[in-house]
Amino acid sequence: VQLQASGGGLVQAGGSLTLSCAASGLTFSTYTIHWFRQPPGKEREFVAGITWSRRTNFADSVKGRFTISRDNAKNTVYLLLNSLKPEDTAVYYCAAKGGGVILTTTRQDYWGQGTLVTVSS
Repeated sequence: VQLQASGGGLVQAGGSLTLSCAASGLTFSTYTIHWFRQPPGKEREFVAGITWSRRTNFADSVKGRFTISRDNAKNTVYLLLNSLKPEDTAVYYCAAKGGGVILTTTRQDYWGQGTLVTVSS
């Protein structure tokens, strides 16, 4: 199983980025896909999740700014980051958990390698 996160970069505050998580080696449509992030010097934290039926959940800190979607035909989940703030700076990871429940914990089945998002003020 591989989860490939991409799309990170340097952006000014107020800007936008789209992250992608491409999965292979698993039955993608049966997995809930999550995004977590780890700011410098801090613990990894839940950002967003989407089930196979496209039910979603977001951390309070990103509600109204981030959007998550999935394309089961492409085995890919997207995270659209809008109205970015310097405190959104982190390495963003995608993770997969079998089943239809969005977990806000790090107890996932599979993890990707992370993509760095840096928001300048």
